[in-house]
Amino acid sequence: MVSIFFIIFGNYSFYANVINIYPLVGINLLYIASLTTVLFFFIVFLLTLFSSRYTIKPLLITTLIVSAFTSYFMNSYHVVIDADMIRNTLQTDMKESLDLLSFQLLITLFFLGILPSYLVYKSNIHYNSFKQEMITKIKVIFLSLLIIIITIISLSKFYTSFFREHKPLRYYTNPTYWIYSVENYINQTFNAEPTIVKPLGRDAKIISVENKPHKLVIMVVGEAVRADHFSLNGYERETNPLIKKENIINFSNLYSCGTSTAHSVPCMFSKFNRDDYSYRKGISNENILDILNHTDKVSILWRDNNSDSKGMALRVPYFDYKHSGTNTMCQEGECRDEGLLVGLDEYIAKNRGKDIFIVLHQMGNHGPAYYKRYPKEFEQFTPVCQTNQLENCSQESIKNAYDNTLLYTDYFLSKTIALLKQHHTSHDTTMIYMSDHGESLGENGLYLHGLPYFMAPDAQTHVASFIWRGENQKQTNINKEYSHDNLFHTLLGLFQVQTKVYDKNMDILKDIK
Repeated sequence: MVSIFFIIFGNYSFYANVINIYPLVGINLLYIASLTTVLFFFIVFLLTLFSSRYTIKPLLITTLIVSAFTSYFMNSYHVVIDADMIRNTLQTDMKESLDLLSFQLLITLFFLGILPSYLVYKSNIHYNSFKQEMITKIKVIFLSLLIIIITIISLSKFYTSFFREHKPLRYYTNPTYWIYSVENYINQTFNAEPTIVKPLGRDAKIISVENKPHKLVIMVVGEAVRADHFSLNGYERETNPLIKKENIINFSNLYSCGTSTAHSVPCMFSKFNRDDYSYRKGISNENILDILNHTDKVSILWRDNNSDSKGMALRVPYFDYKHSGTNTMCQEGECRDEGLLVGLDEYIAKNRGKDIFIVLHQMGNHGPAYYKRYPKEFEQFTPVCQTNQLENCSQESIKNAYDNTLLYTDYFLSKTIALLKQHHTSHDTTMIYMSDHGESLGENGLYLHGLPYFMAPDAQTHVASFIWRGENQKQTNINKEYSHDNLFHTLLGLFQVQTKVYDKNMDILKDIK
């Protein structure tokens, strides 16, 4: 009965995507019926395999509750619940989680999770002897697998095409794919042996040059800023009115390492390229901050107004700026990115005898509550979507709220540059801005981010990025394709670090005069 419930009420996204490819006409009706048969018996197989006298009710209730959540987010935002999305979710703090709370979510949770769970809880189940129960269990498992095999073989040509050409469709099956993703997440994250962080760049050194000023570099890690909404990249709206006045090097063709903060941030600071990076590699290898630290000539500071550093700042000074205890610019539960700049002058003064590298991790355009991400004086584009239920807003109002947040980010970045200008006589100053990933704003029914990279639209992978290197730098637009992979080597080159892990060919600034 629970399996039937999942087929009827828990797989709207799956069937919507299937029907989009196989319209309800002719032979497609048979194909959809066969997919329903396979999915139903696969759910029966999974639930039967892990159920017993003592586990069946907790198993079904847990599956129903979690599946209700996944149904809501897949139906509302068209996201996919894979291992990266689970990691992103678990690393999200309570404040960000509350941004996703809505009346519609509660209604979905009640009817698809709590109510059926209550019926499961109240059900009286008659159990036979252990031997009889095992025989019945084996029969159900065997019969389910047999029906699945016969169905697939009977329509082998269809399934060959289905699994080869339309692989993403299986990502929307509920609860099977999120169960697989949980298992995948556990395998990636947990290990019987403790994680040993491998050293990297221990040969790193900076050769000091007499009478040459120390470097002061601020790296701003943006949040969910897609390149095509930067007016610097040709967007019809003026979303960079202040930054465009600065002599920046704009990278209009730069792509992210992933589609979520949990994946992109550690990847962009690691030595690994996107194709080589994995969560396990990220946590078991030192990163660019560690290499700069090994030189003993760079003072490093990480200030975070987002979820956290995703493990990048574990071995360097780190400060959480998501609360009023550290961030002096918090109002009505929102701590503004401007607060990240408060007190930096004092920090720079204290570390005047060394190079300085400061990372500011923005709240930026964190969705879906874009309207919360900026002070009201930046609400230039109206009307705005003032709810986290983006599917209930017009695409125009979503874009308006998102673009207003970009105006505030533009203001924040201009203030960061202004701070650096105050130190240009004593330091060689640089600011790097790079967003962690992009964002979907309702195009083709997609919202937010987090789709598997191979199926993610350009809006989620093509990100905004630029570098400011002082007022003497000529304003330049670079259209050559770059990615997060270049950041590691660009930072090494910028600080003039000598180490075997530096690849000059990956340094973005090597050819820029």
